[in-house]
Amino acid sequence: MTSMIDLIQELWFLRRDLVSDDYDRALSRLAGEFDGRMTIHEYTTGEPCWTWRVPEKWTCHAAYLETLDGRRLIDLADHPLHVVSYSLPFDGVVSRQELLSHLHVHPRLPNAIPFVFKYYQRDWGLCASQQLRDSLSDETYRVVIETTFEPGALKVGELVIPGESDEAFVLVAHLCHPAMVNDDLTGVVVGLDVARALLAGPRPYYTYRLLILPETIGSVAYLSHNESLIPRMVGGLFLEMLGNDSSHALQGSFTLHSQPDRCFMSALPTLDPLSYHAPYRMVINNDERQFNAPGVRVPMLSLSRVLRGDSPDWPYPEYHSSLDTPAIVTSERLEASKAVVLGLIQAWERNQYVVNCFKGEVFCSGFGIWIDYRENPEGHRRLFEIMELCDGGRSVADIAIELDISFQAVWEVVSLLQEKGLVEFSRTPRPTNPR
Repeated sequence: MTSMIDLIQELWFLRRDLVSDDYDRALSRLAGEFDGRMTIHEYTTGEPCWTWRVPEKWTCHAAYLETLDGRRLIDLADHPLHVVSYSLPFDGVVSRQELLSHLHVHPRLPNAIPFVFKYYQRDWGLCASQQLRDSLSDETYRVVIETTFEPGALKVGELVIPGESDEAFVLVAHLCHPAMVNDDLTGVVVGLDVARALLAGPRPYYTYRLLILPETIGSVAYLSHNESLIPRMVGGLFLEMLGNDSSHALQGSFTLHSQPDRCFMSALPTLDPLSYHAPYRMVINNDERQFNAPGVRVPMLSLSRVLRGDSPDWPYPEYHSSLDTPAIVTSERLEASKAVVLGLIQAWERNQYVVNCFKGEVFCSGFGIWIDYRENPEGHRRLFEIMELCDGGRSVADIAIELDISFQAVWEVVSLLQEKGLVEFSRTPRPTNPR
């Protein structure tokens, strides 16, 4: 079993474009960690995916910028980000003015090469640091970009952890973005380690599907070809940017009051006291959009380590640049994110409706659960507040949200009540109110 950080070191510098040889190599390597348990779905170029079509396979064989006397200033051989992803081929001498209109720089990092892509807007382009761009003073330059577009297959890796139910919870991370780490190899390796833990543990109630895919089009391709699975998808979590030093950020789903939203929002603060949460589309946007979209409406949240939106370095300082390297992630932060995801999944597995097996106020002393209000007034109050909401119409998460306490605090009480035979759990509401 290869560690998360070792997988990152092995794969990060590959040119992992949407449909490309290096993307396929990376996915094949990850599938090899699971002894044939990962299914690789293939969707061929031109294949309709709802309103989208699968793009061509793109290969860049060479790309460079030279002075007319042969001095090479930019070379793809030095870094995969030096060419725009899905750039058209080009070979010719151009004026400095024309070159600058095709030479992209990072908006905030003068010494970094930016990540620029034109998957569906055909043009040619190179990328460089602002420092290099500022040094260009010749009247003309030679540009060579050797790229090919050809039929290929977009690939999605799927790892299924069977549960007692065929209702599925979906974990998603994207494998594209060449020569970058935090976005989103970190989400990929955390997802894989979470899957390992689920496979090694007791059989869960829900089935879990981990999808490793190219951003946006990968989710659209998978969903459009597996529409029969959508009604049984009860929720999901998109994993990205989990290796940098920010606190965890939880972004809600489109369905604001869904059970996954209520469960995760109430469970996260215990798992990471420095975390924060925000509504749908208010942290950072990615493939959770495809699952929340009209006609799909799977309540998928996202978990990331993203600075708040008012930060000048949002979402993190090295975002979409050549500075997004293994140097900005650590094993400790990856392990911490893995623990958070597993903690959220544990809460989700426990999040059932709490059905009272009692009527009236419980004789707590008779069941050995009395909390003396003089010694522990807060605990006494919480015990009775929670018991009053055990009516078969509220889940553990509902009770936590209503009382503004953590999921874990409610679970501690209701699991004790279950041990005493005072409540039972149900996956569906079973209201006991006779009215």
